[in-house]
Amino acid sequence: MTHKHVLIIGSGLAGLGTAIRLSQQGYTDFVVLERGNDVGGTWRDNTYPGAACDVPSHLYSYSFALNPEWTRSFSPQAEIHRYIRGIADRYDVRDKHVFGCEMTGASWNETDSRWEIQTNKGQFTADIVVSAVGVLCEPSLPDIKGIHTFEGKIFHSSRWDHETDLAGSRVAVIGAGASAAQIVPSIASEVAHLDVYQRTPQWVLPHFGRRYLAFERFAFKHVPGLQRLIRAAIYANRELFVVLQTKFPQAAVLLELIARIKMRYEVRDPELRKQLTPDYRLGCKRMLISNELYPTLVRDDVDLVSDGIKEIRGHSIVSEDGTEREVDAIVLCTGFRVTDSPTWEVFRGRDGRTLSELYDAEGISAYKGTVVANFPNAFVMLGPNSGLNYTSLIYIIESQINYVLDAIKTMEQQGLQSVEVRKDVQDNYHQQLQEKMADSVWVTGGCTSWFLDKNGKNATLWPDFSFRFRQKLRKFDVESYDTTPRVAEVNA
Repeated sequence: MTHKHVLIIGSGLAGLGTAIRLSQQGYTDFVVLERGNDVGGTWRDNTYPGAACDVPSHLYSYSFALNPEWTRSFSPQAEIHRYIRGIADRYDVRDKHVFGCEMTGASWNETDSRWEIQTNKGQFTADIVVSAVGVLCEPSLPDIKGIHTFEGKIFHSSRWDHETDLAGSRVAVIGAGASAAQIVPSIASEVAHLDVYQRTPQWVLPHFGRRYLAFERFAFKHVPGLQRLIRAAIYANRELFVVLQTKFPQAAVLLELIARIKMRYEVRDPELRKQLTPDYRLGCKRMLISNELYPTLVRDDVDLVSDGIKEIRGHSIVSEDGTEREVDAIVLCTGFRVTDSPTWEVFRGRDGRTLSELYDAEGISAYKGTVVANFPNAFVMLGPNSGLNYTSLIYIIESQINYVLDAIKTMEQQGLQSVEVRKDVQDNYHQQLQEKMADSVWVTGGCTSWFLDKNGKNATLWPDFSFRFRQKLRKFDVESYDTTPRVAEVNA
């Protein structure tokens, strides 16, 4: 059994960033458990054709490690993963990782005031646990009649089967969200025929991505402050989306007009336009950016199917209207388990309940999106209502890392064995957050999305400017917690 002061689960951007900042602060007694064979999280796993970030590159980096080498204004997956791997090497934290290590259980030992972690590589104990498993790591697989009887190739977008050659095949893409918007244009020209099964149409805005010129990259690297200035300008511009989403959703009609004009220009067929036109307010679902999606959907060898799927057979898909379409391979672009993460089923708190059981009974919530009552000394990166759908999540991640580091420092300075957010504090915080959410586009916009939990509440996104989230996490507010002193100090 291995004991560490701090144990981090997952080495995506959140887990790796936490490890680096701990190391920078002089902490050495920590370990990162990563079930994969490398750092990178979602950017290691999502290697599908066309995979790229829809957040501008200059925002998509740690503030302490800007990247002047971005080749494009919106970076592709391989380049982002290369950046993350380079950061792990630069800050020399790979030796703090245990790769190929999957957590199978985590429980709070009240007697010893520590966490006990079970993995496929043995048991660990830790004073403090940081769960950084990520929100886009567990594929959501559709419950479609007959899906397990399909005899061709079938795989999720985040588990792309690179050994399967789709060239000349009849391919079905189930789903029409962000990953599908990148995959469909990337494979359409090589497959024999492509069917895109759309449950709900999406708002699609123009993509203004471009390749950076050599002199620009030279300037990013050598002109002091230039990249930070550009980063700040992009950040400020992105924050304007908050007005459309939470402050004044009616203003989204301006972007809707742009999207409608784009669609009318690129899709001449009125019936196809009707299929592609959303009946909800822009921003209610994740907004897509693409200049290739519509031109792909109007191809003669691509069909958009919006009738729903009745069943899947050995070599075909039957839609709700009874039409049977032959297919050789199926790509599932069906998203991730965000509001029912399997990780919640293995974390057991002070009273023995799993996080999943607690959420089923009381609803999904977390104080400042980072801590949960009944789970002492545990911090959740990108927890409930800490997500963003308009700008870089790294801004939120770094805010949470600062909060965790200050919590550790406070515990040391005050001689605390454990800290657990008070239930009344968490409930009050959650109530205020839901009141702020009430007028947002996610509640009033007329759609369902993966932002919402099974009760129809937005358990995913932060309903305000991101800088206000950072303000709330600037300092660890120990007065909001129940605390216990170290055993040695009690005996003294």
